[in-house]
Amino acid sequence: MSDDSPAPTSAVAPPRRTSVRLAKGASPWLVPTALTAAVTGCAALRSRRWAYAAVPTLALTSGMLWFFRDPERTPGDDVRGGIIASADGVVQSIDPWPDGRIRVATFMSPLNVHVNRAPLTGVVKSVEHKPGGYIPAFNKESEHNERVVWVFDTPRGEIELIQIAGTVARRIVPYLEPGAEVEVGERIGLIRFGSRVDVYLPPGVEPAVTVGQRTVAGETRLDRD
Repeated sequence: MSDDSPAPTSAVAPPRRTSVRLAKGASPWLVPTALTAAVTGCAALRSRRWAYAAVPTLALTSGMLWFFRDPERTPGDDVRGGIIASADGVVQSIDPWPDGRIRVATFMSPLNVHVNRAPLTGVVKSVEHKPGGYIPAFNKESEHNERVVWVFDTPRGEIELIQIAGTVARRIVPYLEPGAEVEVGERIGLIRFGSRVDVYLPPGVEPAVTVGQRTVAGETRLDRD
């Protein structure tokens, strides 16, 4: 007796591929390094003496490609409606602020993705660059460093976010301007090399993260239901 019913399909979904691109704003650092690596690499094929220059430049180019990676991120259904982490890294401190807000500071090492993302859907109310020093980003005094202060007008009220440069990270590249509409998890800017990002939770909002916890920009929820 034959069975003409369709063969059962596997219940296992195919693995999800995560696409990765290079961060906008990487070219001023990456292009010269990659060109130098290409030139010294070609020269090393003709003369072994050039290998002493080719090897470190190739290694540096590889390191920059890793540093400036920009993977796609999509907030899951379980975190939608919440305030989402803007930075990959480790929660350095959670501090109550005099006005009732709570500051969640995330330290980003040179090994982390350095593209930052919008914590909520809304409108960019202001983007202000403030000059300052270059104290190591893990130092509490680094809040006086070179920084860019963002204010978002969101359904949860105003959300302030600060990108802070560190000892090595001396360039912050904003991607958006005041008045721009932004979706939660959307890319808003890049900090070149180790740095810090502070997100201020509105008054009455409790943090869902703890000091020492690792966060993923665009995926980890910062506030508690």
